[in-house]
Amino acid sequence: MKILVIEDNADLREVIVRSLEKERYVVETAPDYSTARTKVFIYEYDCILLDIMLPDGNGLSLLRELSERGRRNNVIIISAKDSIEDKVTGLDLGADDYLAKPFHLAELHARIKSVLRRNAHNGERNIKLGNVTIHPDTFKVDVDGRDLELGRKEYDILHYLVNRANRLIEKQTLAEAVWGDSIDQADNFDFIYAQMKNLRKRLKAAGATIEIKTVYGFGYKLVVSS
Repeated sequence: MKILVIEDNADLREVIVRSLEKERYVVETAPDYSTARTKVFIYEYDCILLDIMLPDGNGLSLLRELSERGRRNNVIIISAKDSIEDKVTGLDLGADDYLAKPFHLAELHARIKSVLRRNAHNGERNIKLGNVTIHPDTFKVDVDGRDLELGRKEYDILHYLVNRANRLIEKQTLAEAVWGDSIDQADNFDFIYAQMKNLRKRLKAAGATIEIKTVYGFGYKLVVSS
């Protein structure tokens, strides 16, 4: 899961990033409006933490543009402006939640998980596809109830693809989602090939009824085996 933290306060931004990385999220940051605007329209994020008061713009303007362009993002506004007007405006513009500063990191984590569950899994804690179940809260996977041991990146790849089952996913998009946006400067995708090979082996050995297909010249597609 990849999160973009749009926050101009460097100390708070660092605290949020460290806490999210401990929860195994891939985290990108934007300290101002212009950087945030560039990132949200180039890269994909599972969740955006959006401060309203930015040095070169207003976060609500960015939210409005996302809405106008039909971009569906899980957006949680984090703002020192705890006003009813800002809350209503933000929610009307498509924000999924509003968290006033100061806040406890535990509450932030809970809000992120709630928004992701609500918008991706109809409120269900676990994700099931075929005979494979992913438990995001514990980073566990089982096949027909039997634990499947995966490395961290193998889990992250599987989690990402299961959330986008039956969709063609470009190698570049997968790499950015699992390793971060800076990976777009990589010379090749050998690091993905190695992880994918191991993941496929483990799924097959466990008798999983899902399969990761290679779409040559494009990327990957996860399907339920026929």
